Amino acid sequence: MSVHSEIKRVTTETLRKMKFDKEKITMLTAYDFTTAKMVDAGGIDAVLIGDSAANVMAGFETTLPITLDQMIYHTQSVVRGIERALIVADLPFGTYQSNPDRALESAVRMMKEGGAHAVKIEGGKEISKSIKKIINAGIPVMGHLGLTPQSIYQFGTYKVRAKDEEEAEKLISDAQLLEDLGCFSVVLEKIPADLAKKVSESITIPTIGIGAGPDCDGQVLVYHDMVGMNKGFSPKFLRRYLDLYTEITGAVAQYVKDVKSSDFPNEKESY
Repeated sequence: MSVHSEIKRVTTETLRKMKFDKEKITMLTAYDFTTAKMVDAGGIDAVLIGDSAANVMAGFETTLPITLDQMIYHTQSVVRGIERALIVADLPFGTYQSNPDRALESAVRMMKEGGAHAVKIEGGKEISKSIKKIINAGIPVMGHLGLTPQSIYQFGTYKVRAKDEEEAEKLISDAQLLEDLGCFSVVLEKIPADLAKKVSESITIPTIGIGAGPDCDGQVLVYHDMVGMNKGFSPKFLRRYLDLYTEITGAVAQYVKDVKSSDFPNEKESY
């Protein structure tokens, strides 16, 4: 039985207590009202309006093209469907890296217009001034280290990060810096499991893993991947709990057949 399952509204403090109590944190993405209602009803602890919306909702190759206005729209849609979960929204590429004032302006819009409870931004020391500016304004920040998709053209690949000692040491240092700056949590994406374990034990804020092994304080997956709506995307870290691609295309094919054959609508389905 979950220690915190009866909480009416999950907060950043709830996540800290879950780490302290050694209760795993669950997180999924959502980008629309209907999906948000379903994942919230399923008991998820936190919902991420990820800039992965650029991929799964808009069909872009990377997360870079999505705008702040578009992210605010997705966040507004999700907020209307959530009653319990903590709502975290990504600040998209270009809205916080350039300068701290721009970062704060972006975060304020996401909170005021979007209705998010917190924002997530990618990077460590390089964006520390922006993180500090946002947190000093009273806005909760979730960090993101390891594979940071907004930097994909710098990395040149989606392969596992921090496998060499130098990058691993920087990641540990960045995680500790994020805690010192006041971040309430940090996502660790696609890094070696033993490194994720080391990071999780070295900081007091919760770590949320995606492709970072079982020793993070919680896990996050993209909803469309987890329920099998995406065909052909099969990273090692992904567990599919449904095969909705097959289910939905099968249902559509049956609908087409029924309409073509005049089986639908029948007498009971007509006024």
